Amino acid sequence: MSGLVENLRRRAEVVRAVRAFFDARGFTEVSTPVLISAPAPEPHIDCPPCGKGFLRASPELQMKKLLAAGMDRIYQIGPCFRDGELGARHNPEFTMIEWYRLGATYLDIAADAESLLHEVMPGCAAPSRITVREAYLKWAGWDPWLEWDQDRFDFDMASKIEPSLPKGAVFLMDYPKEAASLALLRGDVAERWELYVDGVELANCFTELCDGAEQRRRFLAAKEERRLLGESDYPLDDEFLELLPLVGSASGVALGVDRLVALAIGEDDIHSAMCGV
Repeated sequence: MSGLVENLRRRAEVVRAVRAFFDARGFTEVSTPVLISAPAPEPHIDCPPCGKGFLRASPELQMKKLLAAGMDRIYQIGPCFRDGELGARHNPEFTMIEWYRLGATYLDIAADAESLLHEVMPGCAAPSRITVREAYLKWAGWDPWLEWDQDRFDFDMASKIEPSLPKGAVFLMDYPKEAASLALLRGDVAERWELYVDGVELANCFTELCDGAEQRRRFLAAKEERRLLGESDYPLDDEFLELLPLVGSASGVALGVDRLVALAIGEDDIHSAMCGV
């Protein structure tokens, strides 16, 4: 028990450092609802039902509504939930930090993330960068741009790409358009990166898609994929889709706080750095 208490004290220090980092850079801390009526439909990400709504897997849609209302630099630290996720790096309830900047790109947010890592983990060297295409050609032996296969892409990401990433911090950059999710496309490349530290996936970033019609198309395609997989259907957040064009241009990122804390205190299991475990 004494080890857990000490870890929780160190967790508090990390969270204070994260808040100080964003406050010093002119960000406004916000708080959006945990209980929502319309989660973003993403295959394999299931929000627990609660009453007439769902517990959020991410505050993303609600935070983008704040961008549409005129806020320009915002961050939020709070609980998120995903059904069916439990392990050394997963928990059904976890803590996420998300931050967004108007007029920024995924490269600007990468600079934020690198500075934040240096603040919280001073011994961590500057992240290296490798593109998704380079990674698949090098470690999986095929090019997702020439022969897209969703199942193969996902399987190789977990079994070949992630285990082959170098130690330390790495940005895995520029995804195929089929894996764009909510990211802006530049030709056949999605402006998206994921940050890994010592093989642990820590953060997922987009230059945000701000085209309401295209986002609706992607959501409908994701809803159909969820139907084919036998996953729950979610209603569309029409308010979000109507407000999205008002954002104009922005970029944002979701970063797992429990994973960040575990890395910062030298633990392999996120439960060593979580309250109530």
